[in-house]
Amino acid sequence: MSDEDEGHGGHVLDDPLRTKGTSFTHDERRELGLLGLLPYAVTTLDEQVARSWGEVRRQATDLDRYIYLRALQDRNERLFYAVLAADVSTALPLVYTPTVAEGCRRFSEIWRRPRGLYLSWPDRDHLREALRNRRQREVDVIVVTDGQRILGIGDQGVGGMGIPVGKLSLYTLIGGIDPARTLPVLLDTGTDNPTLLDDPFYLGWRHHRIGEDDYVAFVEAFVAAVQDELPDVLLQWEDFATPHAHPILERYRDRLLTFNDDIQGTAAVALGALRGATEVAGVPLRDQQVVMLGAGSAGVGVMEMVRQAMVDQGLSADEARARCWIVDVRGLLTTDRDDLSDAQRAFAHDSADVAGWGVDGLPALADVVEHVEVGVLVGLSTAQGAFTETIVRTMAGRVERPIIFPLSNPTDNAEARPADLDDWTDGRALIATGSPFPPLHRDDGEDVPVAQCNNVYIFPAVGLAVTAARATRVTDAMMRAAAGALGAASPALSDPHAPLLPPWADVRRVADDIALAVAKQAVADGVAPAASDDDLRDSVRRTRWEPTYGPG
Repeated sequence: MSDEDEGHGGHVLDDPLRTKGTSFTHDERRELGLLGLLPYAVTTLDEQVARSWGEVRRQATDLDRYIYLRALQDRNERLFYAVLAADVSTALPLVYTPTVAEGCRRFSEIWRRPRGLYLSWPDRDHLREALRNRRQREVDVIVVTDGQRILGIGDQGVGGMGIPVGKLSLYTLIGGIDPARTLPVLLDTGTDNPTLLDDPFYLGWRHHRIGEDDYVAFVEAFVAAVQDELPDVLLQWEDFATPHAHPILERYRDRLLTFNDDIQGTAAVALGALRGATEVAGVPLRDQQVVMLGAGSAGVGVMEMVRQAMVDQGLSADEARARCWIVDVRGLLTTDRDDLSDAQRAFAHDSADVAGWGVDGLPALADVVEHVEVGVLVGLSTAQGAFTETIVRTMAGRVERPIIFPLSNPTDNAEARPADLDDWTDGRALIATGSPFPPLHRDDGEDVPVAQCNNVYIFPAVGLAVTAARATRVTDAMMRAAAGALGAASPALSDPHAPLLPPWADVRRVADDIALAVAKQAVADGVAPAASDDDLRDSVRRTRWEPTYGPG
């Protein structure tokens, strides 16, 4: 080995995308200059996975497990994903909801190594320079947040970076996107969280959030930099506050390949679960009265996709809208309110329609359930316990199989616990949640898993689809195709007692089916090059990255 080559093996060991750790063979160690840098034994990937899961289980808390797994990702990406793939159902809540919420809260405290890009307002004149400093040269997927509305825990400032990092981990684990071609981004425009502003260890820009005009200009500068540097990338917006989420999506959806997971991904997974639920209930979606508690970007997004699905089933736009009811913290959305956004106003009911209810002021959720034969009740409000026993029993007294989805995250924010819903409806409720909950226990000793409406069913498959199909846009029809393919995989379609969504053990296989459906729709919508179904299927298969060790 020449002097200039001396020590080059250490670079391989320190590169998380190339290292194999103790799995390097003796020949590879000599060839790569690793002789003496590793213990003598050569281990297999399976042995490394088993050892890593032993370490995971030895951690005292889920946050400790989260920290360990993130450190493993920083050290050896292929091993990290092999560990997750070995037990998806156990790994998901550790690397994403609900544990990621605590990871975001304590981001500055548990900081280890940089990952992704932090684009801060004080550096606004140097965004292209910062983007060019990325470690990944070719990028297929960017997930970006500004940290203002993280899950159900609010403004986390720079701590919001835990969300893009976690989401992209799932793009790789479930959707097979090469981790070397992903990029998490945090737009640091300050924080209005007083705890963070007073925290001496806070790692973000210690300043209140910038004004609206400056914010819009900053986002525009970011998008322009992305278009210049990475024109073909899929850009996913994540956990933006309601006043920003819809306007950003509408502003850019026709300019680049982009979507908002909170609006469109949440809607698609909820609609997918509804397909199985309405089939079991024996009442098609077009004939259901659907109530949403929560008028944020996610809640409105779900209702818009529900409305579109009703139209697909034969209703007019007005007939579909009349069956959609949205309630926020003030009460029912009605046309006489002056505090609604354009997206919310599209679902406002005429105040005359509810004048005969005898309610002083705006009707609350209980009033809507009392006066409307509600078949579907969905929560995206972060209001813990909002689906009370009285409300649920009233609903269950009107319909045979009430469909109830308390979807707020994290677990403590859920509108109801599945066990209570099951009890209050005498086991008749069809339930899906946003966070993981234990199975329902039946008198005969059977445990029935609770379906989790986790967006992981949707967004990784969308990423795989647009990458494989070389799509240039994400259309509403593509998201509905994702929902349809997910709904077609519902175990409840063949067994009414089964969960509404596939088990986590099947989620990677289901992602391939969803990706194919989305890719076909992209071609049909004219936003991807013409290709046969067989060509698209082959492209999906070739695009999928697997966490294995190759030679060298």
